[in-house]
Amino acid sequence: MPPLHLHRLPRLLRAMSLAFCLALVQAAAWAAPWLDETPRIAIISAFPAEMNLLLARVQAPRPHVVNGVTFTTGQLQGKPVVLLHSGISMTNAAMNTQLVLDRFKVTHIVYSGIAGGVNPVLHIGDVTVPQRWGQYLEVLVARETAPGTFTPPVWMDDVKLPRFGANHPRPVEVRTTAQPKEHKKFWFDVDPTLLNLARSIQGTALADCDAARKCLGHKPKVVVGGNGVSGPAFVDNAAFRDYTFKTFEANVLDMETAATAQVAYSNGVPYIAFRSLSDLAGGGPGENELETFFKIAADNSATVLLAFLAAWK
Repeated sequence: MPPLHLHRLPRLLRAMSLAFCLALVQAAAWAAPWLDETPRIAIISAFPAEMNLLLARVQAPRPHVVNGVTFTTGQLQGKPVVLLHSGISMTNAAMNTQLVLDRFKVTHIVYSGIAGGVNPVLHIGDVTVPQRWGQYLEVLVARETAPGTFTPPVWMDDVKLPRFGANHPRPVEVRTTAQPKEHKKFWFDVDPTLLNLARSIQGTALADCDAARKCLGHKPKVVVGGNGVSGPAFVDNAAFRDYTFKTFEANVLDMETAATAQVAYSNGVPYIAFRSLSDLAGGGPGENELETFFKIAADNSATVLLAFLAAWK
């Protein structure tokens, strides 16, 4: 056994103490990952311009940054909230919805933003609050077995909905704590209590002009109920818009909400989404309208969300 050099003992103990402290800190981080102990409503938008109006109203804002995502805690309409930009696309929405659930004590999830209008009775600037959301671009791209005929494999038993070209919509496989066995779902319902609350504010006044006096040709309205669909594509095609309305009876389409809905379902967290029409997904008479009416749509969605929070007892 080598001799013990007593003069080195204090240094050794200090090193052991430092390692022990670091281990304790790491263990505490894993055991209690919360960045904040307050139960909060998570409010999500895809990108900053959709949330500017909301962030401007937050009282006592405090930023927290995780994985490059800024989470702003505070009070909005007297309710404890945490706001974040999920990023555009289904992957970003799913990833950062899960991140806010992992790092904050989230009681409910509320999404706010713009969308493409699919239902021909709706207009730009209208705010929709669908009762369920589906991932309509989760598809089988089928083999062409004859000119214009696209046939699913015989063993694929979940291809039930009408196709668009070679693309056949399919449900997604999900798991929850209550249902750990994988099961297939297409539609993810919003929380019925939150939906009823949304019905109580359908008379919320919406803007039809922006600060530059760019105005719509009609007075926007709030529409509660119906379907919404989401997928990883910006849609600006009249034929696909028509297919989406007929197949899914969708009011609107976007690129995030159904992903957040699936994460909410898997975690057992109630959710609801407010989406205002910024364009008609290719159904308009000319160029896509998003850049023209984007701000009116984004602020209208935020306005309805603020009314919703104010009515929430």
